[in-house]
Amino acid sequence: MNPPRIAETPGVMRTTGWADYALLDSGGGRKLERYGPYRVVRPEPQAMWTPRLPPADWDTADAVFDPTDEDEAGNWRFRERPQESWPLSWGDVKFHGRFTAFRHLAFFPEQAANWAWLDGQVRAAGGQPRVLNLFGYTGVASLVMAAAGAAVTHVDASKKAVGWARENAELSGLTDRPIRWITEDARKYVQREVRRGSQYEGIILDPPKYGRGPTGEVWRLFEDLPELTALCAQLLSSSSSFLVLNAYAERISGAALAGLLADKLGSRGGGIEWGELALTEDSGDRAIGMSFYARWAP
Repeated sequence: MNPPRIAETPGVMRTTGWADYALLDSGGGRKLERYGPYRVVRPEPQAMWTPRLPPADWDTADAVFDPTDEDEAGNWRFRERPQESWPLSWGDVKFHGRFTAFRHLAFFPEQAANWAWLDGQVRAAGGQPRVLNLFGYTGVASLVMAAAGAAVTHVDASKKAVGWARENAELSGLTDRPIRWITEDARKYVQREVRRGSQYEGIILDPPKYGRGPTGEVWRLFEDLPELTALCAQLLSSSSSFLVLNAYAERISGAALAGLLADKLGSRGGGIEWGELALTEDSGDRAIGMSFYARWAP
């Protein structure tokens, strides 16, 4: 077969609001969002424009995250003490919202555009495709694919995150689906799967810029992603449907991810789409780019 074809132009996968989430407004380095019953203000350096809603709409938010550095650290301020967790949903999948110590709310809403694409890929594959979700966090993507009919292996280095993912599966009524929950360093797990000769019809790679495994393993995106991508390419079966890369690092791009995928997939053929994921305001004409993606399909 020929090398994968890389799309000539980037795409923008736009996430618009749904019943349990909306980007209400943005500007002045912040964004105003709705997560179920809560209105939340979080930092957003890319929102360099002027907010459209009046200050009163921002000042009466239920929760505000005050950053203490340029990364993820900071503290929440609450108008009233919130629930520890509360139910949210996207399609048929339910999951808990939580105010975490890292400015997000235990899921990434911009990924909804990816969830819709993954749902379509699994349903189009038919049967019960085997899917590997690496750095799976609280499991929304895993549950979307399980609900669509996939047998999912969910891997994350955080015991707490995997515990939350299991709770989300119970909330969704999906505990009877074939989902394997694994707390392990993603690289170590994939290395072992390659030695076993395991095969998957779909793989998702959603790594952080920097992280640590459960026994102190260090992950650095730019140094370690090429090897992990090459190992994942070896795990794709002859009837595979997709390999998705997603990254939030500031110095990466969709074009770089696409080039990496093409290199590691060799002569598998197919095509690679690439670009960015964006959150779109309720008004529909302003969007904030949140992460970069590249995805291969035969």
